[in-house]
Amino acid sequence: MAVKKKIPMRKCVGCGEMKPKKELMRILRTESGEFEVDAGGKKNGRGAYICRSVGCFRMAVKSRGLERSFKQEIPADVYERLEKEMGEIEKEG
Repeated sequence: MAVKKKIPMRKCVGCGEMKPKKELMRILRTESGEFEVDAGGKKNGRGAYICRSVGCFRMAVKSRGLERSFKQEIPADVYERLEKEMGEIEKEG
């Protein structure tokens, strides 16, 4: 009998759905307090997960899902940069 590998699930801070970690994008807060899109999901820091769609990203901004995850205020310029990065990744994918 083959061993069934457990798929790590994460919750999208936009739509609130549980999805396999590989299908989601990780937003990262580094130790220096910077925010970035961690496409590989391997960098050190506090992470929050979001679906790979700009629509979900906008829902997360509206519901303040990222701010709840990181327990801090997120500047508007950071949201703009993250949305741009996500838009580029969405086009590639």
